[in-house]
Amino acid sequence: MFRIEAEIDKARQDLLRTRLLDANTAASPVLAALRGTPAEREVPLHVWALDPAGALAGGLVGHTWTAWLHVTYLWVDAPHRGTGLGSHLLARAEHLATDRGCTAARLETWDFQAPAFYRRQGYDVVCEIPDYPPGITEYTLVKRLT
Repeated sequence: MFRIEAEIDKARQDLLRTRLLDANTAASPVLAALRGTPAEREVPLHVWALDPAGALAGGLVGHTWTAWLHVTYLWVDAPHRGTGLGSHLLARAEHLATDRGCTAARLETWDFQAPAFYRRQGYDVVCEIPDYPPGITEYTLVKRLT
């Protein structure tokens, strides 16, 4: 019989992560080849747009891992939307990612955010999750960079 607990436990979390990484490495030659190399780690990638006064007008936060760019956040301040700034930030991030050897990009967005914008940038929807959160659809999009 097992005792089931539901509590935050950092030590168990770390142990679980280690065991999952070990299992993944054992099951995948690709992940095994990455283990212990610099390519095993996510590398932050940030792109910022500042207005003439130095205030944040927009930005992109993501990371590269193996051959992928993962865009976590892309935001443009309301007065600058529709000016091409978002496209410029995304293109700059994709360029930096290709310099790091990335051949693809991925991101998530909600239906009220920017799925049409990303499609115009060459991204394809590969996953659609309705009601995540309730009443909203989340999309995962990808793009080949080469």
